[in-house]
Amino acid sequence: MLKKLGFRQSLPPATVIKLGKFVWTTMWQTMMAQMAPRNAAGEYLRPASQFRQMISSQPGAIYPPAAGRYRLFVGWGCPWAHRTLVVRALKGLEAAIAIAIVEPSPDTGMWVLTQPELGCQTLPDLYQKAKPGYSGRCTVPVLWDDHTATIVNNESADIIVNLNAELNAFARHPDLDLYPADLKIDIDRWNERIYATVNNGVYRCGFAQSQAAYEQACQALFTTLDAIETTLAQHRYLCGDRLTLADVRLFTTLIRFDLVYYGLFKCNQQRLQDYPHLSGYLRELYQLPGIADTCQLDIIKRDYYGNLFPLNPGGIIPIGPDINALLTIPHGRDGFPIA
Repeated sequence: MLKKLGFRQSLPPATVIKLGKFVWTTMWQTMMAQMAPRNAAGEYLRPASQFRQMISSQPGAIYPPAAGRYRLFVGWGCPWAHRTLVVRALKGLEAAIAIAIVEPSPDTGMWVLTQPELGCQTLPDLYQKAKPGYSGRCTVPVLWDDHTATIVNNESADIIVNLNAELNAFARHPDLDLYPADLKIDIDRWNERIYATVNNGVYRCGFAQSQAAYEQACQALFTTLDAIETTLAQHRYLCGDRLTLADVRLFTTLIRFDLVYYGLFKCNQQRLQDYPHLSGYLRELYQLPGIADTCQLDIIKRDYYGNLFPLNPGGIIPIGPDINALLTIPHGRDGFPIA
């Protein structure tokens, strides 16, 4: 081929390497710009959710509490959607709120329904059904209202607050309050820090497009994990002796940490299992009734390694780590009081 182009001999290895790096870097930056918007410093910027209505028991509310009216569209691999499944299980809302499962398509880069729902094959179909002409991101979770055939909310932080408070009439565990008034300040404080440096922080590591952006995000991540470890050495949960939404929001990142974030997202300063209190805390939450069923570990690993092409171009899914056995051993946190 090179002779046909007028070359008498093959290109020098250095030239091939430079050309290959240029082509791949250009393609990588193009793909990352589509998948992970960034600022001038190469820091990942997560776009805001667009649907922010709430279920409310107030008179005249557009979306009143009801059993069988709402459903959740979720992906097993998504940590944001996972939050809603955890609260649904803790509150005992499985009979009141159905779920529809989506999975990422490696070829199209969109969420696809495992079974058609509401005449839709993909998540973009659902968004178009709710709002014709919609051109924003199509993400999970989605809280859908069958009565008005629209999306109520696609922000996980809102949805879990709603599930905690507004559907108690249909919950098996209505007395469980994951967002009690006397702890809201502490819960909000933890949520703000954990979102910025842990929940979204792992993505800021994995999706960083400059060395400086990566190092800054990684340092912030492990500074917060160290602070949480110190807190959990003294308290059973983040806000004392009661399980709260702060714990739920942290849990869905922790369960993925050693499995995918440590390797794929380069969050490898320390494994979660190397933190004695954090790892015990993770096991305790995993062992709560109904929570293990929301943690599809094989699917989580497959979705991350198999679908984030810019981070794993070969699509090879690693055999390890196998964290199943680690999650089922005694958590050792019974010595802490619990409310």
